[in-house]
Order: sequence, then structure tokens, then C-alpha cells
Amino acid sequence: MFTRESLAIEVGQSLKGEDVVRVLNRIKGQRGAPKMLFCDKGSEFSGQAMDLWAYQHGVRIDFSRPGKPTDNAYVESFHGTFRQECLNAHWFMTLSEAKEIIEAWRGEYNESRPHRALGEQTPNEFASQVAASRDLTGLEGAENSL
Repeated sequence: MFTRESLAIEVGQSLKGEDVVRVLNRIKGQRGAPKMLFCDKGSEFSGQAMDLWAYQHGVRIDFSRPGKPTDNAYVESFHGTFRQECLNAHWFMTLSEAKEIIEAWRGEYNESRPHRALGEQTPNEFASQVAASRDLTGLEGAENSL
């Protein structure tokens, strides 16, 4: 189930696999490790740091095919929205200014803006609803096993 949340947007002049691993560890601490990562073959995703992190956390990595952006339509859609509403709308003077503006946009995207694909809920509302239904399903399973 895709909540369409943006859990993180890393900003930097040159991102490496170690940067991705740092962000994944932060997300893992907040939400747990994903079961699967779907990404392109960029060096930050296909290097040893990512491979080792995925192996250590039991996460499967699936790579999109070169020249096939439709393999990851959710991310491509998000990138288009992000580019149009944030990157093209601002002229960043410093890296710290870019981080601040981008994080503000990410917060608005997740917390304030309803998404048609989520039944006019915000991504945070939808994610909370999904988490609650999983908790109830887990409780029902535990009660049935007693």
C-alpha cells in the first residue's frame, strides 16, 4: 500500500551511498525498515554501502530498468510535483536555504495537502489510517490465537 508520504528529502551538492544509508537509518528508527526498496541504478543506490545496509536489514532492493521511468511511476509523479511546486518556484542562494525551503515544502505535502489518490486525505492521515488498520489486524490475530 502506497501512502505517498515523503519520508525524507536529502539535500546536498553530491549525494553518496553513505548519505542514503544515513537517511535510511533515520527512517528505520522512526518507522522500521522497509521490506523492499525500489530505486534507479544511480551510484548512490547501487554501491556497496546500500547493498550492505539492505543485506544487514533483510531489505530487498529492486532496480528500475534503464530508460523505463514507468517502472517507478509513484516516484516519477512525486518528482514532477516536487520539481514544479518547489524546485522551479524558488531560487536557492545557499545549501542551508535550500534545505529549509525543501523541508517546509515536504511538511506541507505530507501534512496539509489532501491527495486525490488517497481519497482526499493527506499522506499523514492515510498512513495513520493504514497503521491503525494493521494494528487492529495484528490484535485480532493475537486474540484468535489465544
